[in-house]
Amino acid sequence: MAFFALIPAAGSGSRIASVLGDQLPKQYRRVAGKPMIQYALEAFAACKVITASYVVVAADDTEFDQLKLNHYAHALKVGGETRYASVLNGLRAIEADEDDWILVHDAARPGLTVGLIDQLIESLSKDSVGGLLAMPVADTLKQESDGHASQTVSRDHLWQAQTPQMFRYGLLFKALQQAGARGQTITDEASAIEAYGFKPKLVIGSARNFKVTQADDLELAECLLGHTQTMKDQTS
Repeated sequence: MAFFALIPAAGSGSRIASVLGDQLPKQYRRVAGKPMIQYALEAFAACKVITASYVVVAADDTEFDQLKLNHYAHALKVGGETRYASVLNGLRAIEADEDDWILVHDAARPGLTVGLIDQLIESLSKDSVGGLLAMPVADTLKQESDGHASQTVSRDHLWQAQTPQMFRYGLLFKALQQAGARGQTITDEASAIEAYGFKPKLVIGSARNFKVTQADDLELAECLLGHTQTMKDQTS
């Protein structure tokens, strides 16, 4: 049984690009001195259980090779227009057995640590379905109507999904295929597994494992990762 990391990174990060005025995909933007995607790749590379890591990039991607990150992961130039398509294409491109574990991680979550990966694997390695890192919702939630708050929504039993999301190769592949055939909206791998009739296990993640979506998130990531590097330098 093997454990593979699969990182879909074919997106353009248009929301951040529109603010910063260029076309560089967000996963390649430098944060605290490194391309954002490198942080997750380093975490997977430092995890002794991970057999190999794969990054799914667009067919015309040139950034990954220029950054010389190939010693961390294999680039698969089979990226699709959606995350769903990129993950499914990535699964088709790798050699894995039905029972091997696939850990799908967002390239724009640079706060991933070896500890979080180990925690996820330890919690799920004997699970019949698999699961994902997630955090219980802490903020008050509002239902919106025409730009106004119409009601407060209970946050009981609500969790915010993170990544990695870890499922057996065979189950994940079949779930994604079925979701596509039925035209279902798939926002993450867990939603495909749910649509397939299973209940993924929720494993406590970390606030540091947030997703960089808006330009302001880059500043938060810079503070977090810059501080982390400073602490490492002081203790080394």
